[in-house]
Amino acid sequence: MLFNDRRDAGRRLAKRLADLQLPKPVVQGVPRGGVVVAYEVSRGLKAPLDVVISRKIGAPSNPELAVGAVAQDGTVVVDEALVRAMGVPEEYLEEEAARQREEIVRRLSRYRGGRPPVKVKGSTVIVVDDGIATGATVLAALRGLRSEDPERLILAVPVAPPDTLQRLSAEADEVICLATPEPFYAVGQFYRHFEQTSDEEVVDLLERGEPVAE
Repeated sequence: MLFNDRRDAGRRLAKRLADLQLPKPVVQGVPRGGVVVAYEVSRGLKAPLDVVISRKIGAPSNPELAVGAVAQDGTVVVDEALVRAMGVPEEYLEEEAARQREEIVRRLSRYRGGRPPVKVKGSTVIVVDDGIATGATVLAALRGLRSEDPERLILAVPVAPPDTLQRLSAEADEVICLATPEPFYAVGQFYRHFEQTSDEEVVDLLERGEPVAE
């Protein structure tokens, strides 16, 4: 076990990020569990807190296997090699991407509750999750945020496998990760307590977080 819980991981991550003295930081948590970590980062940096949502496109025969992902701005990322190997039809990808876009809109409305989104353009944007396994949804999130023209885009996570971080490093200006253990089976194996985070907890943390800059 590397971390007691997500709050512990967030506080440790905040200390690492504080050393960088980042200008105009804003924190974007990946729901649901990543928002708990992001809340602690936001508090530590005294930076505005918001959510960034991307949704996995699961394979037709195995919904848990990501063949792509959709970012909240509509950006679609597809694993072309996996799609070809599995013979996933283009029509399926389009229909599933549309369905996930609708779910993203629903969740953004639920989580923000009418609050305006954080200003990304010209800011140092820190994308925070509780850990990364395959990285498909984080990849989509980074590409979607990049299109909003941040001054700097940083990926910050407590734990992730080295090969995944290497692939994602090309999508961010900097990657901060506290631990890259091997073998790596699942994010939860590195936490003593890794209970599921509810939508209600996400809403509560966003309401109590640092205010979103106008």
